[in-house]
Amino acid sequence: MEELFCIGCGVKIQTENKEEIGFTPQAAVTKGLETGELYCQRCFRLRHYNEISDVQMSDDDFLKLLHEVGESDALVVNVVDIFDFNGSVIPGLSRFVAGNDVLLVGNKKDILPKSTKDSKVNQWLLERAHEEGLRPIDVMLTSAQNNYAIKDLIASIDKLRRGRDVYVVGVTNVGKSTLINAIIQEISGNKNIITTSRFPGTTLDKIEIPLEDGTYIFDTPGIIHRHQMAHYLSAKNLKYISPKKEIKPKTYQLNPGQTLFLAGLGRFDFISGLKQGFTAYFDNNLTLHRTKLEGADAFYHKHRGSLLTPPDNENRDFPELISYEFFIDSKMDLVFSGLGWICINGSKENPVKIAGWAPKGVAVVTRKAII
Repeated sequence: MEELFCIGCGVKIQTENKEEIGFTPQAAVTKGLETGELYCQRCFRLRHYNEISDVQMSDDDFLKLLHEVGESDALVVNVVDIFDFNGSVIPGLSRFVAGNDVLLVGNKKDILPKSTKDSKVNQWLLERAHEEGLRPIDVMLTSAQNNYAIKDLIASIDKLRRGRDVYVVGVTNVGKSTLINAIIQEISGNKNIITTSRFPGTTLDKIEIPLEDGTYIFDTPGIIHRHQMAHYLSAKNLKYISPKKEIKPKTYQLNPGQTLFLAGLGRFDFISGLKQGFTAYFDNNLTLHRTKLEGADAFYHKHRGSLLTPPDNENRDFPELISYEFFIDSKMDLVFSGLGWICINGSKENPVKIAGWAPKGVAVVTRKAII
């Protein structure tokens, strides 16, 4: 029997085992071959019912795919999430690409406030990439959701690839498959070929998209970052950490000894320093709650799942919050990986001491302010 592959996620189709990836009922296979739209059952359910099932791919499988990238003569398009840059960096990518050219694409541009200048974000992304050991030959900003700069991206890829194949890489949830869909639609007019969702780990095997000159664009599975907040939330609560609209910054005037709860998902403590405004950049639906630092632990344990939600009853095994302390003496962002960030206006004259709390396993880091 000829090998068949899902056009949504790229996995090999099989009709024998419902529990294994690629399962598709025989009737659906027959219909898919007739219509030219053959999807595995997982992709079908995801597309029509927004249902997701776990990805059965190991870290070794992902590493194997990255090695394949390094062994090819290709242009590497590295898609990162502007909203969650730290959580969307592929560890050691500079080693894996092995000298191949890298085009860095900052996706989800539409989520940043409209007043944010592209040139500043481009420069900021370049600086952060250099800190990670990456030396991209160019940086571009896109919004796959709104088709922002897709034509420009296609033109840039065509120019930079110089007749070579193209590998599109990124961690889960950066909007990589949505971006590929936008490119396919722009080139061919076909809509929503690749399965996309807000769930981590949708693409199961690399997908080949043929180009006119006989080369390919390869869409690879999202590499899973174990410290992403998405891995600790139920499906219905992912909306709080995956903004779909422009985020509206909220500024809070805090005295030292005050705390901001980020629903029940995190916490920001202003420990010492002069009274100042802290600007929070999170999904517009995430409720922030101000209280006193003294007694904040008890407040969290009392109100988690009610006043402070998410997490809720579906997240009974949600990890405990762990504290990370910082002294800030310049304008910096405190980033809660996969959730958002708070901008802090520290200075040499007036340094501030703060603490960020996040679920055990989720990174809290500082970086040069993006805005």
